Amino acid sequence: MARAARFYEEGLGLSLALDQGGCRIYHVVGGQAYIGICQSAEARLAPASIIFTLVTQDVDGWYERINGQGWECEHPPSYNEVYKIYHFFVRDPSGYRIEIQRFPQSDWDQSR
Repeated sequence: MARAARFYEEGLGLSLALDQGGCRIYHVVGGQAYIGICQSAEARLAPASIIFTLVTQDVDGWYERINGQGWECEHPPSYNEVYKIYHFFVRDPSGYRIEIQRFPQSDWDQSR
């Protein structure tokens, strides 16, 4: 948990909203949304089967930040033709894949 907390707090720069010991809840989007990491006595899902995606306009900035802190990214940011996104991947200390991406088209969010 300590290593994962370091990744989410220092690597991704998320602000801690609540520390419950076995779970840590972080602010996302200026406190408008949250993401949590929790310790489990038993693993139910393999890390290889899960991808957390964070959407931001500053993919290159996030790559520089994360890579510059020594976290190994899978590849530099690149355009994915299939999904029409600009992105890169990094794994957190537990092996979960984190995707940092942006949609180059301005109309991707249909809820606006």
